[in-house]
Amino acid sequence: MNRRTELLDVISRKLAPFVMVFGLYLIAYAHRSPGGGFQGGVVIASAVILLALGRDIYDVERLFPLRALHFVEVFAFFLVLLVALGGVFFWGGLFSYPPAAGSDRFWLPPRLVLSTLNALIGVKVGSGVTLLALTLFEDDRRRP
Repeated sequence: MNRRTELLDVISRKLAPFVMVFGLYLIAYAHRSPGGGFQGGVVIASAVILLALGRDIYDVERLFPLRALHFVEVFAFFLVLLVALGGVFFWGGLFSYPPAAGSDRFWLPPRLVLSTLNALIGVKVGSGVTLLALTLFEDDRRRP
């Protein structure tokens, strides 16, 4: 039985972009304030879940294909792992910060490293939670 209404559809389509922008804000300003990649990724995923609740699941899967979400999640995890191991090989510790300016080694500003990690974690968590929710919604639709 489909209990979706026109009101739920309109509200979810109007509210989801604002929720996504707030998730991007959490990711972008995580190096300066509380929040971060994980929280921002979950907020972005909640916007997609809101769309799935307001529309048909297949409409949302056309916008966010499960195969593409799976690829993005795996690729983002690989990049996070690469950054973590880069810290081991270049700076002596897992996820360690680059050395201070004036060092003889390659130098990157810590803010750039934190922003990159937050963005990668946000993409990984957002795609993972979205993939999980859409898969569960799809399985629920298949049940009699």
